[in-house]
Amino acid sequence: MSVVDGGINVAVYSAHATAIDLCLFEGGAEVARVSLTERTGDVFHGFVAGVVAGQRYGLRAHGPFDPRAGHRFNPAKLLLDPYATRLDGPFVLHPSQFSHRLGDADADLGADQVDSARYVPKAVVEAPVDPGPVMRPRVPWDRTVVYECQVKGFTALHERVPEAIRGTFGGLGHPAAVDYLKRLGVTTLEILPAMAWVDERHLPPLGLTNAWGYNPIAFHAPDPRLAPGGWAEVRAAVAALHAAGIEVILDVVLNHSGESDELGPTLSLRGLDNARYYRLRRDDPRYYVNDTGCGNTLPVDRPAMMRLALDALRTWAVRAGLDGFRFDLAATLGRTGSGFDPDSPFLSALAQDPVLRDLKLIAEPWDIGPGGYQPGGFPAVWGEWNDKFRDDVRRFWRGDDHKVGALATRLAGSSDLFWAKRRPSRSVNFIVAHDGFSLADLVAYQGKHNDANGEANRDGTDDNASWNHGVEGDSDDPAIIAARRRDLQALIATLMVARGTPMLGMGAEAGRSQDGNNNAYAQDNRLNWLDHGAIDTGLYDFTRRAIALRRDHPALRTDHFLTGAPGSDGVPDVEWLRLDGQAMTEGDWGGADALVAVFAAPAEQGTIDRVAVLLNRGWREWTAVPPWNRPGHAWHQVLDSGAEGGGRTWSWPAPSPWAPAAWSSWPSVLPTPGSGAACPRPTSWIATPAPPASPRTGGMRWAAITRCRMTVSARCWGPWGWMPIPMGRCAMGWSNCRTTALSARYPARWWRLRANRCA
Repeated sequence: MSVVDGGINVAVYSAHATAIDLCLFEGGAEVARVSLTERTGDVFHGFVAGVVAGQRYGLRAHGPFDPRAGHRFNPAKLLLDPYATRLDGPFVLHPSQFSHRLGDADADLGADQVDSARYVPKAVVEAPVDPGPVMRPRVPWDRTVVYECQVKGFTALHERVPEAIRGTFGGLGHPAAVDYLKRLGVTTLEILPAMAWVDERHLPPLGLTNAWGYNPIAFHAPDPRLAPGGWAEVRAAVAALHAAGIEVILDVVLNHSGESDELGPTLSLRGLDNARYYRLRRDDPRYYVNDTGCGNTLPVDRPAMMRLALDALRTWAVRAGLDGFRFDLAATLGRTGSGFDPDSPFLSALAQDPVLRDLKLIAEPWDIGPGGYQPGGFPAVWGEWNDKFRDDVRRFWRGDDHKVGALATRLAGSSDLFWAKRRPSRSVNFIVAHDGFSLADLVAYQGKHNDANGEANRDGTDDNASWNHGVEGDSDDPAIIAARRRDLQALIATLMVARGTPMLGMGAEAGRSQDGNNNAYAQDNRLNWLDHGAIDTGLYDFTRRAIALRRDHPALRTDHFLTGAPGSDGVPDVEWLRLDGQAMTEGDWGGADALVAVFAAPAEQGTIDRVAVLLNRGWREWTAVPPWNRPGHAWHQVLDSGAEGGGRTWSWPAPSPWAPAAWSSWPSVLPTPGSGAACPRPTSWIATPAPPASPRTGGMRWAAITRCRMTVSARCWGPWGWMPIPMGRCAMGWSNCRTTALSARYPARWWRLRANRCA
């Protein structure tokens, strides 16, 4: 549809239709119907005089209604132009939208003659728009930190955002929303689908609606509920985020449409040319190939659907100014008649497209079709979601057997999956996303609680790899609350120290709960919304510090897989150690609960950045020996997941003639992980003497770390080496930097650190 002098030019693709009508609307009435009398190949087209921008319209397609042959033409059903860039309202399901009679055993075989125009959103003619150049932040992959969120859910409960724009792109671009993300330190916002969508047909009878948008109809138009101001509103929000240095990536669904299976509504593509726009079963074209699990599959390897998909991506890239796309169920997009192919027509076309090829492209590299699990199978420049990272990190911290080696593989960049890409940054690491539990629920629920979805808790996965600390759901026990907090901090820190691109799910940094619902797609309510009035500020600050640590230390993000090979300076890029400081042996990987990973990478001015991360997922106390030191370097702690807000920073002194006066002994009785046993809360004191004054530093102190979940250390002070420390159920780390004299003095003869027993 294009506006020209005196009217509009209209072109509609359909290989099997016998006629296409353009229907014009004023108010709720159809005021004109114009047949497109010209046809070139499979394109019906014509010039319609007198039509101007703002005109509302729809299409009707004539042709055979023969489902057994794959054709479902029905001119009684008003159809949305698949190239429409603006709608006059959202999709709301109505019985008249279904092209067949409802209720019969073979319902889809009979055509329904009720006109659906009254209940179908109309496309709106738009004048040509030049959105102007886009000033994209262009964040390098190795510095990218992704934050996944819903447009509505992110600001629906944000009191600093004006009520009129909460839950919209306008709200997303509001200074209060942008500031939240900027302060957190994320670089890239990945928003859930925003192409206009329709509810699945089973939801309205349950009083539910689709809150996520993975059911699109209009690929070129933002959903009016998210962007009542149309493209201008979307572009303004993206520009506001760009001004803060934040990229914007859109989650797009090009693998299926919201028209569902043979019993779904007829809203657009089905009515225009069902046999060309959908992949039908060869043995019975009445039915759809369902590689997506959503009722139908879009064949983007065919010219018409490929063009529609690519044109839609360009529309969003140019008009919104987006920085990239995340492709839902992307294995579908690479499937051809012979299976998945990274050089498939659609993926090859993306690689050559001058508008799209330099954007960030991220695949969800699986679907339920044949050969549908394809991590590492996409072109080298693509990023890919890494579900193995999710599963292995969860199971390590849950305490599953034989997971230390798997965790090390994920920390080192998942070369088992992505070696062919040559860059670990293309592994998009995550622990939670929109699918599944929120991060807070991961450590508070043993099983799913999806009754609100109306399917008797049958929906959603049962394989959550979650744990609850002995109480299912909310608890008012301070010990359990503290233990869960430490787990959350441990998980976030693990995500930030691993090779790859980290992705946070919305609210992971805030303690957001979905009340145990692990499939909240139909909950357009507080379960899917981030309550900015109830942010866990301590967890937010810990996450901010963890992100900053990653940003500031090349050892945590240099874009190569870790192999243990020494660099030109002789320092290995990674060392895998036991808590006693010795190298891990083959036998250690099978049953160990603890691991020390020492990462190293070149830093500025020819120096070497080293960061040590100590992890202990066991339920007993250990003494850990910090890794070896280079001359003139020492360790300095900056982040501790076992402490409120991540703990204080302090320096690590070296061994000297003085040893700790005494270590308290910990109780030997410990709760068994997963047993549901109550966690005891004994406390102990650790007393250590302070060495005499040093001519270099004045006074200095011994330091001890007690029971924790995750500690990461960075930066160093002082000319010392190492010393043993007590280490509980935690991951602890330090960074090894150049000597800097301490300015603080610690003259006391000894000091105390009180520690809780429970993790």
